[in-house]
Amino acid sequence: MELITLLIVLSPLMGFFLTSIIKKDGDASKNWIALIPVSAVVLSFILTIYTWLNFTGAPKTYTIFRWFAIDRVDIDFGFLIDQLSLIMCAVITGIGSLIHIYSLGYMKEDKAFVRFMSYLNLFVFFMLVLVTASNFVLTFVGWEGVGLCSYLLIGFWFQNQAYNDAAKKAFIMNRIGDLGLLIAIFLLFTNLGTVDYLSIKNQLSTSVGMENTLFIISLCIFIGATGKSAQAPLFTWLPDAMAGPTPVSALIHAATMVTAGIYLIIRNSVLFELAPYTSEIITVVGITTALFAAFIGLKQNDIKKVLAYSTVSQLGYMFFALGLGAYEASFFHLLTHAFFKALLFLGAGSIIHAMGGEQDLRKMGGLKSHIKITHITFLIGTVAIAGLPPLAGFFSKDAILAAAFENSPALWVLGVFGACLTAFYMFRLYFLVFHTSFRGTQEQEHHLHESPLSMTFPLIVLAIFAVLAGFFNVPAIFGGQEHLNRWLSPVIKRVTEHTHHTSHTTEYILMAVSVGLVSMVIAYAYNLYIKKKTLPEEDFETKGLTKIIANKFYVDEIYDAVFVKPCLKLADFFKTNIEVFIDNAVNGIGAFTYTIGGYIRKVQAGNIGLYLFGMIIGIIVVLVATIR
Repeated sequence: MELITLLIVLSPLMGFFLTSIIKKDGDASKNWIALIPVSAVVLSFILTIYTWLNFTGAPKTYTIFRWFAIDRVDIDFGFLIDQLSLIMCAVITGIGSLIHIYSLGYMKEDKAFVRFMSYLNLFVFFMLVLVTASNFVLTFVGWEGVGLCSYLLIGFWFQNQAYNDAAKKAFIMNRIGDLGLLIAIFLLFTNLGTVDYLSIKNQLSTSVGMENTLFIISLCIFIGATGKSAQAPLFTWLPDAMAGPTPVSALIHAATMVTAGIYLIIRNSVLFELAPYTSEIITVVGITTALFAAFIGLKQNDIKKVLAYSTVSQLGYMFFALGLGAYEASFFHLLTHAFFKALLFLGAGSIIHAMGGEQDLRKMGGLKSHIKITHITFLIGTVAIAGLPPLAGFFSKDAILAAAFENSPALWVLGVFGACLTAFYMFRLYFLVFHTSFRGTQEQEHHLHESPLSMTFPLIVLAIFAVLAGFFNVPAIFGGQEHLNRWLSPVIKRVTEHTHHTSHTTEYILMAVSVGLVSMVIAYAYNLYIKKKTLPEEDFETKGLTKIIANKFYVDEIYDAVFVKPCLKLADFFKTNIEVFIDNAVNGIGAFTYTIGGYIRKVQAGNIGLYLFGMIIGIIVVLVATIR
């Protein structure tokens, strides 16, 4: 099992190296070589399922080797296999396999097709390291690795400077959060003497009198999660990351990388249970992000930007649940979201492929008769994310809303409001793309066609899971056994169990109200965009609040004015006034040394008379010193 665990993690890395070093001659050769990274991630998925089937239920740490030992610091390079890491590996490798297959069709015409596939493999490797690491230090390696791969993939088409800027933005904003995580690791070792997850869990189960320290540590971990999982105020990098190819959006910014923050908090749930003030902060940040991003999504006209802000909003929902202590509900939504959001992003890629690269909703319409498979699967994803029964999103959304109502009816109202906003902007997108008449050019209409099998097959598989994934955790109210909650119970250990539960009658009423409101919102969107055939305004026509929302509340402009421009001015000041002085000082020392060296160099000119003169002077000096 240790060898299999190692292969699960290292298989994508080997795929990356093989793909990178094999010589590529012609398009046919590139197509065959591209199968290597696909095979590598599929192998990881198969081995993950094998490990799952043979899992005994007890967490197992496989120490590969002793990484380094300095004074009291003793870090192992090891992997932790338990209920949480197994599910994460299955999601990463399963959805990763489908996205690799999808990329074979979507990216095959790109000149750097093989390089793209190798980058995908490298990302999967680092993501697997992140979720299987047995300690914080190794997790941080995977954490930084996925940040690097995100930078490479977002800026994959580096000939476009705007894409390079988006990649840099993602990289820099993630570094802000990563500093918080790094501080947390230092504080954990200083106070607990270990960074191993199981050791931390055991120590915290019996710890007392560390409330203030644990508050700071948990807050720093949350800051790290905020950057990686795009929560306010560090969320603006994610919509810009849509500059990368669509498979990147699906893999990194929907199903895997952005969920790393949620994973890390669930992994350390005992720590957050002992830091209630941090949990309250997470609740506020989560619901604020969910609503703020949902509002922005209402007026976006780029199909990928709508899905990007939807991702930010859904991540906010997950953090909202984490803050409420509903770790299982948050992870359940992470799981269902991975399927339907990957489906929606890949569906968007199929739409863009059919439209010849067009991404503006205002130039689409009537596509359901041209791309039937994409239409049906995209509709399934839209219904799932809207939270309508019996699709996956309904069950996970309801679990979060139930937890919110148990804490406060006001929080439930905010959660339902967010669900209504989600339903509106997603069905707005669906109606504008697939219904009414086509609004593009004749050339685009002539180009319309269904995507190849390599692209539609992943859509079909993801659509099946978007329908069925909710049944992994059917609640007791429907006679279910809540299998996911039971599976995760050994990992999620609460310090104090929640004693108040909502009655089944109340739950039925809450479900009926939320589903009813969402249905009314969908009906309103249908009336607006199908019956009335309303079209979004052109950018120059927007006014008032619509313009503010369409321009994302000018958050980027505010950040630019408050942070970017002052930093650039400060850098310019240092360059003009300080750096010149430093340069002159350094250059002066160099010039002085060079001048002195020039004079001393003449001593070694090969003149025998000069050497004799020097010897005589030396003898005189020695004699004088001796006489004294």
